[in-house]
Amino acid sequence: MIDDLHALLVTHGQEHLLRFWNALPPEEQTRLTAEIRAVDFGQVADLYARRGVVDDVHELVERAESPPAVRLDRSKNPFSLDEAKTRAAEALRAGRLGVVLVAGGQGTRLGFDYPKGMYPIGPVSNKTLFQIHVEKIVAASRRYGAAIPLYLMTSPATDEPTRNFFAENDRFGLPEDDLIVFCQGTMPAVDAASGKILLAEPGRLALSPDGHGGMLAAMAAGGVLADAQRRGIEQLFYFQVDNPLVDVCGQEFVGYHLLAKSEMSSQAIAKRDPLERVGNIVSVDDRLHVIEYIDLPDDIARRRNPDGSLAIWAGSIAVHVFDVGFLLRVADQADALPFHHALKKVAHIDDAGRRVEPDRPNAVKFERFIFDLLPSARRAIVVEVDRADAFAPLKNPSGDAADTPEMVRSYMIAQHVRWLRRAGVEVAEGVAVEISPLFALDPEEVAQRLQPGTRVDEDTYFG
Repeated sequence: MIDDLHALLVTHGQEHLLRFWNALPPEEQTRLTAEIRAVDFGQVADLYARRGVVDDVHELVERAESPPAVRLDRSKNPFSLDEAKTRAAEALRAGRLGVVLVAGGQGTRLGFDYPKGMYPIGPVSNKTLFQIHVEKIVAASRRYGAAIPLYLMTSPATDEPTRNFFAENDRFGLPEDDLIVFCQGTMPAVDAASGKILLAEPGRLALSPDGHGGMLAAMAAGGVLADAQRRGIEQLFYFQVDNPLVDVCGQEFVGYHLLAKSEMSSQAIAKRDPLERVGNIVSVDDRLHVIEYIDLPDDIARRRNPDGSLAIWAGSIAVHVFDVGFLLRVADQADALPFHHALKKVAHIDDAGRRVEPDRPNAVKFERFIFDLLPSARRAIVVEVDRADAFAPLKNPSGDAADTPEMVRSYMIAQHVRWLRRAGVEVAEGVAVEISPLFALDPEEVAQRLQPGTRVDEDTYFG
């Protein structure tokens, strides 16, 4: 075995990965062998060779236009809201919709040593992100009288604790057959100066998840697409775990996707500032693209329409609906999701086995982004959402300027206060309220459950 491994690594100039082989116990030798065998060394070498080649987005940027979109004011929408809700309800009742939840991230930046989905964020209930999301799926399934399977993507770091967490909590009411957990792939980090793959430990490669764009390959490899086909699932609602405001399987978004016969639809918020640090959804030659804010020149970002509105207005919030047929088609296209390069600080061991904690970027990481599928979609639309009702990502620890736990909880409370007041419920100022998805999925359902004139004078959880 060792001779074959050595010959393989010599061919690719990576024989240093066996430097500590003789000192490893058998179980670590087995693990290292598996990690090495899983690497496509030719691909890694090619990606490293192209690390300095920056995609020329200048021409793309110059021709970028506002995307075809369903805007909040509905002034030029091709479909009515009632049409959208009716169409979505039909699909949900027929069991044609599934959910993909991307949950590979850890709560490290939050000072939380577990998968981010396990972070307690409920402002009154202290429920976790996972529970809030799953209860939305369970409530939608009950409302429409049909199963809604959850395809939950983990990473190697979050897979086992996530599976255990769901098992310990009886999947928060989701039927066992409707929870399908699959793990995304990894890519090795390479030394920026030499292209050598780094070792995290004597018997372990420095591996990291291959990005949320790794979902497509992981779904194909894990049988997820085949499972969706078997169930008759035609659309998949996709979102990321850190945003508790996502309207999972929301009728409006799903309905517009279906009415437009879109292969991939994306939610967007209207940018508050031309230079806001979000991905920009644009149209180029009748295909949608996402241009990262770092690639968008200031003069282009500041372009205005004759009415004074931003020309490049659509900020991506990583919420999509995919046609399963579209995913099956692009899964066979190797270049549908290209790898991006990022220079990062990666801890590793040196040739003497000493741990190195770099104080500056030292390694190249490779990852894919799911939004790179947009240009492959034959039809695609953008649906604008109000950020106050749809976007409150949990990213940073307390004390940071934005996206902290305190801010996210305040957005959740504010949304539920609006729902209650719309239903004629009086909510005292400064009171924290939280509405369980199992109590009500939307303001209309709140109005059905509570009498107008009801008063809330203390922190209350409606569950």
